[in-house]
Amino acid sequence: MQPRRQFLRQSALASTGAIALCSQLGTARAANAAGRKLRVGVMGLSRGKAHIAGFLSQPDVEIAYVCDVDRQRLAAGAKYAVSRGATAEPVAVSDFRRILDDREVDVLSIAAPNFWHAPATILACDAGKHVYVEKPGSHNAREAELMVAAARRTDRKVQMGNQRRSLPAFREGIEKLRGGELGALRYARCWYDNSRGSIGKGAAAAPPEELDWALWQGPCPDRPFKDNLVHYNWHWHWHYGGGELANNGVHALDIARWALGVDTPLRSSYTGGRYHFDDDQETPDTGDAVFDFGAVGASWHGSSCLPRKHERHPFVSIYGEGGTMSFEGAGYRIHDPEGKVVAENLPQFSDEPHFANFVGSIREDAALNAEIGDAQKSTMLCHLGNIAYKLKTEVCTAPDTGRHTGGDAVDALWAREYRDGWAPAGA
Repeated sequence: MQPRRQFLRQSALASTGAIALCSQLGTARAANAAGRKLRVGVMGLSRGKAHIAGFLSQPDVEIAYVCDVDRQRLAAGAKYAVSRGATAEPVAVSDFRRILDDREVDVLSIAAPNFWHAPATILACDAGKHVYVEKPGSHNAREAELMVAAARRTDRKVQMGNQRRSLPAFREGIEKLRGGELGALRYARCWYDNSRGSIGKGAAAAPPEELDWALWQGPCPDRPFKDNLVHYNWHWHWHYGGGELANNGVHALDIARWALGVDTPLRSSYTGGRYHFDDDQETPDTGDAVFDFGAVGASWHGSSCLPRKHERHPFVSIYGEGGTMSFEGAGYRIHDPEGKVVAENLPQFSDEPHFANFVGSIREDAALNAEIGDAQKSTMLCHLGNIAYKLKTEVCTAPDTGRHTGGDAVDALWAREYRDGWAPAGA
């Protein structure tokens, strides 16, 4: 395999003949997708196991590769694919670029940490692959722009993993709102309540033998391994994640934005703090993000370390002149202005419709339910909120361009630095 820097330098040059040829070959395979199996590579084998199950629930889909930088997860992921019905154990690789090298692979499915989402998506698109990428899809605002541009430049199908966009009952609820069930809509409120404990204060240590620490960090500037970071607590460090707003807030805000029919807020704010534990977490455990779209507004309240079970918050509530629609679980409930339940549809949750939509879009060129261009408008709310939190101010944006009007202070937080050789094309 090529050295990392050399490989990425070549991959970033989307106009070169090699990249163009690879994209053409991928396009040719996609054009014939209706008559053959789709071959998928799954990157990241914690949440990635749900990707394996989701793809194998679809007809004529093969898990050709599994990928993880943790050898223990890698071995378990390969076996899991067989347990879910794969006809053969997939090829197990630690470096996802080996999947991109295979011209017979149609899809890269990304369930690695946030900081991998955009760089891996861009490389996959330039290699001619379609992409299913978990939320939030980007680590920062500039990456959101770059990954959408890559999907457009290469004409690849890129679906983000905000699965509620494909749930039949959620889609039914949105259609009811579009049809005037609640009259004019005014506001959306979102909640996230959990009981996360302290992550403590980590110590510098040698990475576990089974973990490729350099490849785990990938595009992030190198930092020493810390014993309370992998595999989940990176979410609460700005260097790697976007806190609870980008982790779970993106799901709810996506429904709010979809229901209200809005794209870019005029003003965004996020206030709160770390109130529960004296530990290594940098991102807020409690806070309120508020977004003003002019004619309507939306908010998200996160309480990561106190579940507040007595308050029984719904996932998202949409307020209109004629009542409220609350999205809960996999469906919705409608209350009239007096608080009486007048309609509901609350089925069981399933990831399968979202994978079915993605596979169907590749085979039949049908519309994606969470196409990356639209999906990243929801993710951008999280980026704007986190920037506002860090700057302790509100961030204003221009609805016609989606760009901020906050000057150098916001510019400094719009993008990130990358490890040498890993910057996506255009960064």
